[in-house]
Amino acid sequence: MMLGYVLARAGIAVTVLEKHADFLRDFRGDTIHPSTLTVMDELGLLEDFLKRPHQKIYRAQGEIGDTRVQLADFSHLPGKCPFIAFMPQWDFLNFLAEKARALPSFSLMMQAEATGLLREGGCVVGCSVQTANGLKEIRADLTVGADGRQSLLRDVSGLKVRDLGAPIDVVWFKLAVRRNDSPAVFGRIADGQVMVMLYRDDYWQCALIIRKGAMDDVKARGIDAFRARVAALAHRTNADEIQSWNDVKLLSVKVDRLEHWHLPGLLFIGDAAHAMSPVGGIGINLAIQDAVATANILAEPLRKNALSETDLARVQKRRMLPTRVTQAFQVFAQNNVLGAVLGSGRTPAVPGIVKLLQRWPVLQRIPARMIGLGLRPEHVKIPLH
Repeated sequence: MMLGYVLARAGIAVTVLEKHADFLRDFRGDTIHPSTLTVMDELGLLEDFLKRPHQKIYRAQGEIGDTRVQLADFSHLPGKCPFIAFMPQWDFLNFLAEKARALPSFSLMMQAEATGLLREGGCVVGCSVQTANGLKEIRADLTVGADGRQSLLRDVSGLKVRDLGAPIDVVWFKLAVRRNDSPAVFGRIADGQVMVMLYRDDYWQCALIIRKGAMDDVKARGIDAFRARVAALAHRTNADEIQSWNDVKLLSVKVDRLEHWHLPGLLFIGDAAHAMSPVGGIGINLAIQDAVATANILAEPLRKNALSETDLARVQKRRMLPTRVTQAFQVFAQNNVLGAVLGSGRTPAVPGIVKLLQRWPVLQRIPARMIGLGLRPEHVKIPLH
């Protein structure tokens, strides 16, 4: 949606496909980082965007056993928005769709699922699309696969995927906000367990980290045992908001990336090019950075009808470094922090680096910058057409 909006804003004809009838689904990837908010500002959309209901988070905190720590301070980041915004992803998508529909060169097809690639002379020339009215073909100078970690287009492309592995899965659920709760991103590590809580004004969006493939074991112990486990981690007397397993959603974590993101006439971006772990909540923001870089690099070749695979390779080259570095950080955290805690059954000692962050709070700006802005943040360079 972001790529479509930026290209259409530059006067390039774009069709965006969405297989559902609306965007109203619980994505859970609702963190909008300062890098994305800067892009919204550069597009002239920030003021309207922040009128939508959202929460501003200026710090990330945690508890390791009984010790409370502050891990990142976003309030000192440069730019207009030194905070992480929480907004339901359907609101974000509806906002972009509303703004994009006002552009004459933008088209959004709902209930339209890309099911295959059209090829001619060794080049991808579009895709087949299943619609409410049957199967159709859409031809294009460029087809972009942005259909997520379970990308169907990636599967049929034949491109090779490198699996980096993930020893964890994530169980999502909600807890009510209590009167004295303060807004934050909050993580708790105790007794070989890890839980993260994201403040959403009237509820906490919670993620319990479990071992890869352990959900059947969790369910076998029963919903009462799960509620007791959550309540203990959340320092509550109960977790009665979780009435049944219908209130619990499993995210099967994967970290992988395509070795080549492109073929002639075809490009993958976002999770379709590089599935990210939920560690750091970086995935959606990295995908948006991909979209901005793609538009910056490809707008002129598309406008001149002179797009080549060399241009597509430039996108991958531009975005591969931040992808590799981010995934390396996530894999390290999964294997050496989360996996180690889950495997120990104990509360670890407070790491030396965390103690250093407490002693010298100015150092908390470093993880805040890594999470909030990332490596090589992108800026909109294409003028309004």
